[in-house]
Amino acid sequence: MVQIVVTGGAGFVGSFVVDELVEQGHRVRVIDALDPAAHDGPPPYANAAAEYLWADLNTAPANPGWFDGADAICHQAAKVGLGEDFSDVLDYTTANDQATASLLWALHRQDFRGRLVLASSMVVYGEGRYACTVHGQVRPHPRNPISLDAGRFEPPCPHCGRALEARPVTEDAPTDPRNVYAATKLHQEHLCTVFGRELSVPVTALRYHNVYGPRMPRDTPYAGVASVFRSACEAGRAAQVFEDGLQRRDFVHVRDVAHANVLALTAPEPTGGAFNIASGTPHTVGEMAVALQAAFGAAPRSQITGRYRLGDVRHVFAAVDRARRELGFAASVGFAEGMAEFATAALRRPPAGPGRTPCRVGEAGAGRIPRAGEAVPS
Repeated sequence: MVQIVVTGGAGFVGSFVVDELVEQGHRVRVIDALDPAAHDGPPPYANAAAEYLWADLNTAPANPGWFDGADAICHQAAKVGLGEDFSDVLDYTTANDQATASLLWALHRQDFRGRLVLASSMVVYGEGRYACTVHGQVRPHPRNPISLDAGRFEPPCPHCGRALEARPVTEDAPTDPRNVYAATKLHQEHLCTVFGRELSVPVTALRYHNVYGPRMPRDTPYAGVASVFRSACEAGRAAQVFEDGLQRRDFVHVRDVAHANVLALTAPEPTGGAFNIASGTPHTVGEMAVALQAAFGAAPRSQITGRYRLGDVRHVFAAVDRARRELGFAASVGFAEGMAEFATAALRRPPAGPGRTPCRVGEAGAGRIPRAGEAVPS
């Protein structure tokens, strides 16, 4: 049995990590700010066998005592999704960059010598991997609004303009973040890597691809495309598919992502570096919309809008060989099975109204979640 701290452990992926760790008999402490953009209080699925500390990592700075006795840290806390526009930049850098720096400062003060597992993302790659029949492997230029407005969504070869073939992206691909969220995720990796080198702490960065499943947030600008489509289907509306619906992604179930974290946290020997966490089988965004509508029993009627977001990328899907070889990870939930479950799974609704102020240690409401049978604080 080891002691593991999970930041963001009341959230989408983090809560499933907590469940699996508890099931394996580990002692788990959760640190979560209960961000009012995502929570209106302790979630009903919070695992009563874990210890919960409703606290913000940005508490000027984090308290080193929160990590006392920890053998491993699982850093899930982050603001996710592409968001609305560049006006989100302060929120993203505070929630992701500054909070990670605060966490690492506290671990440094605590002289932490365990292992650190970071929730990263495939967005650090920018566009995926492409090959030209003449020039071989190439990196497309940033997306051109003129081409996108004309409905030309496929990136051309930057040298000759020929059509490109999209291929699975490997962990050694150059990083090229193309929106604010992506830039903060890459900076999280950089901060953790520097921390690991200076303190000889093994750091594992798990680059999640498109995660979906129960407890996913819904009806916010920061929800993933699977959640947005699910909400449309549930309301009897056609899913609004951007571009031409042919952009390829790797949709991976949240339980598989949680299991990858548990493998990295509990393996006999830590494995450092970056790993793609994905199913290994890409699908188009349009295929996902059709699968969800079929699961709802409705005739496929997704609407191809031709709209786009400049910060999006065209194709990015994963090579998963390294995760299989070094972590022993392989996704177990298939696309059809996962989408059928997701169609009726309980999702997390955003708070009504302006939401609550995040609890901080020392304020009313801060502390652990009650065990079974105890009263829940308001």
